[in-house]
Amino acid sequence: MKKLDEIMELMADEMADFKTAILKLQLLSRQLPELSIPISTEALEKNLNVFLQKQESQSQERDEILRGIDEKLKHARLIPNYLLILFGVFGILSLGLIGYFSYSAKAKQEENFEVYRIVMETEHQLHQYYFAAYPEIKENYCQWLEDKK
Repeated sequence: MKKLDEIMELMADEMADFKTAILKLQLLSRQLPELSIPISTEALEKNLNVFLQKQESQSQERDEILRGIDEKLKHARLIPNYLLILFGVFGILSLGLIGYFSYSAKAKQEENFEVYRIVMETEHQLHQYYFAAYPEIKENYCQWLEDKK
């Protein structure tokens, strides 16, 4: 019985809360016709135009940035200028060194050839002086050459 009373009390409280909620809902439903929100096409068009103008300006800014990037890409180089200058300097330096070393090698070769020619002429002159001093040895030498052939 006691439990039945408790349940009845809870039910009465719930019914009172439900009644107050219904009264509030009726009050709000009476106020609804008075609270009209005017929707006009002018306001909608105005907001749409503002949005479109902002979007257009952003699109123009983006296009200008892209044009600038395209222009930079057209004038861009794969190898920077300082590397070209550096390779040019190294190329000229290497060509100069190759030319110098080839010239010095050729000069050294000519000098060696000149020394060889002088030595050969000196030996030839020494043979001539010796054969002039000893003609009988020259005759024996010529005979020996003839026999050897």
